[in-house]
Amino acid sequence: MNNIDRHRRLKKLVKNLNKERKKQAKQIDILCNDIISAQRDFIKRLKTIDFRANFYESIMGATDLNCLLSTTTAIFKDETEDANIVFFLRHGESFDIYTFDENTPENGNIESCFSSELMNNICMSNKICGIEDMFTMGMQGNLTNLSTISAATVPLGSAGSVQGFMLIYRSAQKKLTSEEIAKISSINTGLSQAIYSCLTLMHSSD
Repeated sequence: MNNIDRHRRLKKLVKNLNKERKKQAKQIDILCNDIISAQRDFIKRLKTIDFRANFYESIMGATDLNCLLSTTTAIFKDETEDANIVFFLRHGESFDIYTFDENTPENGNIESCFSSELMNNICMSNKICGIEDMFTMGMQGNLTNLSTISAATVPLGSAGSVQGFMLIYRSAQKKLTSEEIAKISSINTGLSQAIYSCLTLMHSSD
């Protein structure tokens, strides 16, 4: 074998080795990205579990509805910066509205835009609703003011029946994130059961 052939074979070998290294490097990058993504998801799940555990510990043994909802509001406000929390609970054919925010929001009280029809429609949907869904369901109000608000409702239900829903809202400049809504909705079953217990005790004492 002459030097020219050896040089060609060596050049081809180096080229194949470089190609294989690039392939392996790409596979390693993909694997690392998958590991990082899995770690992030795992951390998110841990934070949600920690939030749920702390929440249930805070409301454990609550028998007074106002105390329960006030505690829930304080916890939620810690998780959703500058958000306002309003509870709409069925009372016969109408709804009782509970809010524990001390200060009036800069963008007004969106709950004043909730008609009986809208509240019933939200309850019947039994799902998380964004502000676009609320408009579809019949919400009316000053469009200019409402465009400055980021809002979502989370259903509340226990024993197979819908008791009402939570409204979470704040300035659209700090749009509610899917993570915040998911974290709050993760405790709606336990909160609904606690509300149901409080309502049962309240009605039994009437």
